[in-house]
Amino acid sequence: MTVFKTLAAVFGVLLMSSGAIAGGIMIDDAYARSNGKMAKAGAAFMMIYNHSDTDDRLISVSSEAAKMVQLHTHLKSDDGVMKMRHVPDGFLVPAHGMHMLSRGKDHLMFMGLTARWQHGQSIPLTLVFENAGIINIQVEIDLERKDKGHNH
Repeated sequence: MTVFKTLAAVFGVLLMSSGAIAGGIMIDDAYARSNGKMAKAGAAFMMIYNHSDTDDRLISVSSEAAKMVQLHTHLKSDDGVMKMRHVPDGFLVPAHGMHMLSRGKDHLMFMGLTARWQHGQSIPLTLVFENAGIINIQVEIDLERKDKGHNH
């Protein structure tokens, strides 16, 4: 095998194993879930790596899997109760760093699901970054996954 073919094969394996890559942004370990067969909402979680020299920001998200998709986080209200809140400014992904979307923290919230989510299927997701631009991915629905805390 020539050096070119070897490098192409290695790059192909890395690309398939590491998720979507664009403009220095790499999406890895993405999954989505909803609660129950009649759920009207769901959430997606993932690791967002920034391999560029410039900070970037996830500024919006959309999917045909729901009427509305928002960037959400959990914040403690004045009465001490944790509540989900929309994050209109987006999520910062530092240069040569990572931003984790996980349960009970920052996540993507799907409201008004357009169809019942089935374990093992996938949903299309469009992520829009300030610098890297648009990244389209397919996110697997995993209704059985236990929260690993994304300890990568």
